[in-house]
Amino acid sequence: MTQSTRMVAVSILGFAACVACDAELQAQNAAFTSTQVADFADPWALNFLPDGRLLVTEKAGELKIVNVNDGSMQDVSGVPEVAYGGQGGFGDIVLHPDFDDNDLVYMSYSEPPGQAAVARARLVLNANGGELADLEVLWRQSMEIPGRGHFGQRIAFGDGYLWISSGDRQQGSPAQDMEQNLGKIVRLNEDGSVPSDNPFADRGGVTAQIWSAGHRNPLGLAFDASGQLWNVEMGPQGGDELNRVERGANYGWPTVSNGVNYGGGAIPDHVTRPDFNPPAEYWVPSISPSSLLFYDGDAFPQWKGSALIGGLSSQSIRRIEFDGENAEEAEFFDMGMRIRGLAQGPDGAIWALEGGSRGANGRLFKLTPNR
Repeated sequence: MTQSTRMVAVSILGFAACVACDAELQAQNAAFTSTQVADFADPWALNFLPDGRLLVTEKAGELKIVNVNDGSMQDVSGVPEVAYGGQGGFGDIVLHPDFDDNDLVYMSYSEPPGQAAVARARLVLNANGGELADLEVLWRQSMEIPGRGHFGQRIAFGDGYLWISSGDRQQGSPAQDMEQNLGKIVRLNEDGSVPSDNPFADRGGVTAQIWSAGHRNPLGLAFDASGQLWNVEMGPQGGDELNRVERGANYGWPTVSNGVNYGGGAIPDHVTRPDFNPPAEYWVPSISPSSLLFYDGDAFPQWKGSALIGGLSSQSIRRIEFDGENAEEAEFFDMGMRIRGLAQGPDGAIWALEGGSRGANGRLFKLTPNR
């Protein structure tokens, strides 16, 4: 497990800024070159279209289509109304696995006054960008909470199902309340209905949606090459987690954590409660994980099978190696900026989205290998 005193393999980035213009920033290190491509207003998520263009969400409720060759962008209309502020706003954007045939995209966002929701719509592309048509809400968090924190709201497709990470909305206790879908990983059919073989399907209601419980603020959700689901989530003060998400499992929040409460209040460690699933890897002090990507491209062949985790307060990318069910941080890349999102491009390059702090702008970077 990662401790504050543990030594990790570190790759230090030596940044070389282009002083002649602010439009380009390059960072050099032993592994990759980072080149700025575009700027956004408080961006949150990114995902590639089949034609090689990039979808990027902005938290205030904008959806952009980006030409990654020159950084030019167009607007997509029809985004639902969002409750923008704090951690809330327009969140994830994911293509249906059969997007080429059905044009469906799935998106998450915080609805007024305060609950995460997931909707789907047809993305109709045109010369001016595009529009979202026939939008329908498929899922909502089961409690409306006025605050603007811990929405989670990452989306993934895998094993033929729709998966959603639902944060605890800074309430703690709902993560252990099986009558609420806050602090949970949710498994649904692609139309938002509940699969009959979910672990708690026989209990009905929102309980039937639940795949796993005891999560705090899960901001990364992804499948590895074997089809196993993983998530990363922010702990309180320390105790950020990488979890192997298993059917019906409980990960302990807020009963246990390897961090402490803000202000220093103690929380029992995971080892005190073997009935809860412990994290596969954790971080003390916090790295503020924002996103999770399993890499399978050819640009960085040495990274195949690894996971990459974006870090906000740590301003980093972490590379994780796996040995069966075990996970361990292998490399740390100091990016000098808050990393909000990660995506793998068609050519195997890594795309990193800088997350603005308190509504600030964020930039898009392409990471390519140094040869």
